[in-house]
Amino acid sequence: MLLITCPWCGPRDETEYHYGGQAHLPYPHAPADLDDRQWAEYVFYRDNTKGPFAERWMHSTGCRRWFNVLRDTVTNDVLAVYRLDEPRPELPQAGGNR
Repeated sequence: MLLITCPWCGPRDETEYHYGGQAHLPYPHAPADLDDRQWAEYVFYRDNTKGPFAERWMHSTGCRRWFNVLRDTVTNDVLAVYRLDEPRPELPQAGGNR
């Protein structure tokens, strides 16, 4: 089970949250101009990253706000939590100075 720190409410159990999928996906500028293949790619195709992965989460039983979580998909460790108006944090390189 994950312990996720809501930027507004603090640390809470994973069961208080709703997973929202991959973060940082821009909405198409002119969705009406997309053909079926392009729309399907936007709606269904997502990265399947091994390692750090940016995800959207919503604190569904708390403040009901959306935010981003940087989670390692190998270890399931939460590496960073940040609001939607904040940039994705840079992580130290593996094996580098910490």
